[in-house]
Amino acid sequence: MLTEDFKVRFYETDALGHVNNTVIPGWIETGRLPIFEFFGEMSPKTQSLIVARLEVDYLLPIYFGGHVTVNTYVSRLGGSSFDITTEIWQKDKMCAKGKTVLVYFDFQQERSVKLSDELKDRLSTITHPEQPLDA
Repeated sequence: MLTEDFKVRFYETDALGHVNNTVIPGWIETGRLPIFEFFGEMSPKTQSLIVARLEVDYLLPIYFGGHVTVNTYVSRLGGSSFDITTEIWQKDKMCAKGKTVLVYFDFQQERSVKLSDELKDRLSTITHPEQPLDA
């Protein structure tokens, strides 16, 4: 599992001191950035990862001034896609949970690309310690 810690910044909040809902997807993206390193150089001229779906469940308000922890892990491996689950915690409470479906994509051929066994092995190293990987 990957972990990032942030301090909530003032500009990320609304008039009530809550983190704005548009901020959470950005934190989810930041949490999954190290995964892109598994795929080497990516560009529209080669193969890359594309976001096919992003879901966010807002469970509790997140407040200005406190720290948040973003936990990110692979929760499903498919043929050419995989799911990343992200949990956002503040003061030992899960405040938001997200799921991102990423697809390995060839821009030249305009189609998905099968994940190699090597990539699947590397991705399987960042699972949640208490939750099995879905196939």
